[in-house]
Amino acid sequence: MRSIENGTVRVVGPMVPGASEILRPDALDLLATFVRLFGARRNALLQARAERQRRFDAGGLPDFLAETRGIRESPWTIRGIPADLRDRRVEITGPPDRKMVINALNTPVKAFMADFEDSFAPTWANLIEGQINLRDANARTISYDDPATGKHYALTGAPCLLLARMRGLHLPEAHVLYEGQPIPGALFDFVLYFHHNAKQLLANGRAPYFYVPKLEHYEEARWWSDVFDFAEDFSGLPRGTIKATFLIETLPAAFQMDEILFSARDHAVGLNCGRWDYIFSYIKTLAEHAGRVLPDRQVLTMDQPFLEALSRLLVRTCHRRGALAMGGMSAIIPGKDASANEAAFAAVRSDKLREAKLGYDGAWIAHPGLAETVLSVFDEVIGNKPNQLDVTRDDDPPVSAANLLAPAEGPHSEATLRRNIRVALRYVEAWIGGFGCVPIYGLMEDAATAEISRASIWQWVRHGQKLDDGRVSDKGLFEALLPEEMQQVRREVGAERYDTGRFSEAATLFRELVLGRPLCPFLTLPAYATLAPR
Repeated sequence: MRSIENGTVRVVGPMVPGASEILRPDALDLLATFVRLFGARRNALLQARAERQRRFDAGGLPDFLAETRGIRESPWTIRGIPADLRDRRVEITGPPDRKMVINALNTPVKAFMADFEDSFAPTWANLIEGQINLRDANARTISYDDPATGKHYALTGAPCLLLARMRGLHLPEAHVLYEGQPIPGALFDFVLYFHHNAKQLLANGRAPYFYVPKLEHYEEARWWSDVFDFAEDFSGLPRGTIKATFLIETLPAAFQMDEILFSARDHAVGLNCGRWDYIFSYIKTLAEHAGRVLPDRQVLTMDQPFLEALSRLLVRTCHRRGALAMGGMSAIIPGKDASANEAAFAAVRSDKLREAKLGYDGAWIAHPGLAETVLSVFDEVIGNKPNQLDVTRDDDPPVSAANLLAPAEGPHSEATLRRNIRVALRYVEAWIGGFGCVPIYGLMEDAATAEISRASIWQWVRHGQKLDDGRVSDKGLFEALLPEEMQQVRREVGAERYDTGRFSEAATLFRELVLGRPLCPFLTLPAYATLAPR
């Protein structure tokens, strides 16, 4: 144990390879300082989230805040966007796995978001390895020899821009204790990445760039801004050196886009329309509202009124404030079936063309095979300009609270209920086994997409949603379908993989998540109790 100022920091994770490099005494000292200064405030922000959710569960609805009307209605802009962040028309995302980092940086896109959040399972080994991989990537010394194939991976040419996404405020880091308590995972990710990479990034002619996930209130953006301010002051960097794109992926945050940008205006360069988490958040925020049960996941496309309103409002808000508007994730994975690929690529192109024509400055992909398709769409619409900040959407009708809260129409089918069970079960099993993104049925499932499946089942069971065939989706039906779908998963993954995996453990956790009251805010919270010691 090492004494740090008025408290103590203690690493209880094992000394996995690379830990001594990442957790040097100077890094732990700095980490302890950040936790001492910002940890209690983070805890208060989480308590405020819980109190707001209790109000929503009691019948309240999110709305635009009266006390910040002046911010929404007054003219102001963010500090500015650095030259290397002005053109981000396509970004690839994925966990900081060593081979993934190399392949992503070599992909012909504008940026790679290295993700410690939705596509990442925070085992201790994964966390340390991820920090090492990003350090080596920024030093441009990263390479990898695949033991299975013998193939050598290394950077080729000039790598695309690298941005890091920390964990959300809700996730703890149980392998590092401060005064005997787990520290915030978000601070672990940020402080160690900043400490080990800031000087190298500046030497490369770049700077520390981040994505900030899961915001639910502008006070959370202000917290992050203060964290960034302190990091700059501590390192002697000019104000605004650190830049961040804030994800709008929760329903409450959709009502506070102006306030979020304003609260972090020295550091904010844009907002991202996090569509998958946003659908999950719609369910979670309105969990007890029987009139807002969402239909089958497959019909929750961006032309649903509540998603279309979000999409328009984000572009208009960002461009009014001089910030970039980043579009959503294409989670499709190209396969070996040519006809299936043709249909998938057509769907991706249609989706990205809609975003580009709305005025978005870029979008995400999960697989390098989509890069050419999505780049061609944004090149077609944006042309030689770096972005679409000139698209104001000032002539759009105002987006009201009713628009953002509009119920969605569509089927409620047994087939989707069964599919959601399988997807959630397979994802939970993968996550507790240390894998944060998993290809399932042609899509790259991560925590955000799996949450839709899990929360949708909860919502249908909670409100006794009637299926299209007239049956009620209640506890009894779920209990009857779960063992059947477990056997279907066994057939899909193979008996050996199923029997040696953690599917039984995952099923127990999944059942508790579906039948528990109230809705568990994140499946990764109870799952982390299983993951953390490993």
